[in-house]
Amino acid sequence: MHTSSRVLRHSLVALCLVSGLAWTVPAAAQEPASAAAATELVALMQARKLDAVAARHPSQPTTFIAALHFPGQLLVVWADYPVPVLLQEKLHNADYRAIYIDLNSAADPATKTLVTDMSADGLRPRRSGNDEPFDMQDMGTRSIRFDGRWRDQKMSEKDYMAIYQESDRAYAEALAALVAELKGGD
Repeated sequence: MHTSSRVLRHSLVALCLVSGLAWTVPAAAQEPASAAAATELVALMQARKLDAVAARHPSQPTTFIAALHFPGQLLVVWADYPVPVLLQEKLHNADYRAIYIDLNSAADPATKTLVTDMSADGLRPRRSGNDEPFDMQDMGTRSIRFDGRWRDQKMSEKDYMAIYQESDRAYAEALAALVAELKGGD
């Protein structure tokens, strides 16, 4: 009996460990906050035959957002612009590509963020396979590769994931503003 009791106890411990892992796997495998907005934006752009779109940032009046879409890739930039009236006029005229170019070249570099969404499916914390492309983000003078290799970028996994989560949240907010622009500000 003593042996079967120990086997039962080890089995219960193993079951608890496996159950614990089962609870952590979905959290790690969750869809990014930006996934649905990226998919919706790409669908709207394709339906309207647009390769660029731009909008004002919903919570920052001097910040503009612009995106370029290529097959399988979405480039999204946002930054403060020194003369917002100029971009507002371009936005009014739906000159989205010009806004994208202006934000990449003449925006305040300290406030500039550029997301390279390699599959146009939202910001992913790591690539799905070793040969798969990975998403990137440039913020001011700092670049981060979301390839899952935080040690190569001289940071802890905790810091890497904190940066990823904030980046994904900000990217989702930027995408939502672009979707709203295409839907007519609804």
